[in-house]
Amino acid sequence: MKAVIQRVSQAQVKVDGTIVGAISRGLLLLIGIDEEDENNDADWLAQKILNLRIFGDEEGKLNLSILDIAGEILCISQFTLIADYKKGNRPSFIKAAKPNKAVPLFDYFKAELIKSNLKTESGIFGADMKVSLLNDGPVTIVMDSKTKL
Repeated sequence: MKAVIQRVSQAQVKVDGTIVGAISRGLLLLIGIDEEDENNDADWLAQKILNLRIFGDEEGKLNLSILDIAGEILCISQFTLIADYKKGNRPSFIKAAKPNKAVPLFDYFKAELIKSNLKTESGIFGADMKVSLLNDGPVTIVMDSKTKL
């Protein structure tokens, strides 16, 4: 699983002009699921994100996690993170998990985040979503569960 993690002051996602998820201070997560990903990838990624210290403490040092600040999470599925762009100029998405695998794994990942008791919202899997955010910092981190070893 791949994640683009953005520290935000606010973020929202709209589908057909209607807000389906919105947060204030917290994390916007863009999540890509590979055909080889399993629950253990989701477990690792969720725990890593929840404990990632990218929020400022009283001295402005990045010492606090989303858990420490009781922040909010907006989680968006994004299969394009699994793009293979090595050949030619048109990315291939052949390695992205198909919906019959990706939907349950995305839902499992969200459930792991929800266990933290933080407000956790999401977009609609497979929908044409319009995501807006106010990146705070900016702070943006990319994670891949394949590099966890």
